[in-house]
Amino acid sequence: MNLFLLNLLLAVIWASLWGSLTLFQLVAGFVVGFVTLWIAQPLLGGPNGYYLRAYRIVRLALYFIYDLCVSSIRVAYDVLTPTDYSNPKILEMPLDVQSDIEILLVTNLISLTPGTLSLDVTPDRKTLIVHAMFADDPDAVIASLKNGMERMVKEVFEA
Repeated sequence: MNLFLLNLLLAVIWASLWGSLTLFQLVAGFVVGFVTLWIAQPLLGGPNGYYLRAYRIVRLALYFIYDLCVSSIRVAYDVLTPTDYSNPKILEMPLDVQSDIEILLVTNLISLTPGTLSLDVTPDRKTLIVHAMFADDPDAVIASLKNGMERMVKEVFEA
């Protein structure tokens, strides 16, 4: 059985045993189920990529939340102060990700971050066109996006 589905089943069982099918109980059950499956790993056939992928997903989510907060503060500061600090530019970012789901996730995470917007993907799917609000150094912006969002998304989908 797929370990993720087994973990979901354990989360539902946990919430049912507590008698309340709330989001908090489901998340707590998922965490307890994850730890239980990790401890029972030798009984389930040894090491599995599920645990590494779960770690990478959590790391990507935390990085996105951090980036979201930092960029929101930067955009809000620029909007609220009388001085305009923005230097908008359209940038071409070469893509290392290849599958449709990876490209979709990278473009959506970039678009959800204030100050950046994914405009288009070239037909050969090798370049992402991005609008950046603070592009004083375009190469630094591209390097930041590639070493942050794109790298972490790529790691989530690695085997």
